[in-house]
Amino acid sequence: MHEEALNEPRNQNGESGEEGSRSPSTPLRTGSGRVPERRAAPNAPRVCAVLFDRDETLVVDVPFNGDPERVVPAPQARELLDRLRSVGLPLAVVSNQSGIGRGFITREAMDAVNRRVDELLGPFGGFFICPHSAEDGCECRKPKPKLIADAARALGVDVACCVVVGDRESDVEAARKAGAIPLRVEGPQGLALAVETILYWIEGSSSQ
Repeated sequence: MHEEALNEPRNQNGESGEEGSRSPSTPLRTGSGRVPERRAAPNAPRVCAVLFDRDETLVVDVPFNGDPERVVPAPQARELLDRLRSVGLPLAVVSNQSGIGRGFITREAMDAVNRRVDELLGPFGGFFICPHSAEDGCECRKPKPKLIADAARALGVDVACCVVVGDRESDVEAARKAGAIPLRVEGPQGLALAVETILYWIEGSSSQ
């Protein structure tokens, strides 16, 4: 199982608008904006798809956002995602949106925001959303693995070669439980580093 941590995560929760304690950093992290020292090619994981958390990973976090006009992509996000698409990787979004279950936004408003994200950064192979609050005890809220497994199934790929990119410990834990590859970033500014890392892995695995 590969795991990378690109800077420390914000907290352990799975969606915007919630507070939590910072989790400990994992072995690989960088604050420089440079790609960390890379593994030899034989250790590069096989990558067949990339699953992104939405808020504070692909777009700037706006707590419980139901307004498409407030969607602000991460720096250079469109170009970065297109680089992944150019090497044949399908992309999808996996996101906890407890604002629906807590009554802060409607499902229709969330769908409108997702359409805007897809318009700015897509096409994505799907948006896989948990609308429940933590108190609902559902089976889809990260850190449970259901969203990861559902996305891999919909994309027609093996979950073991899916990279899950997110800023929170719940993203990492969901990926681990699903048997996927966690890649943790600190906010939208970490997206470029994540993409560079994934592209290097692809380069390394293709040379094996």
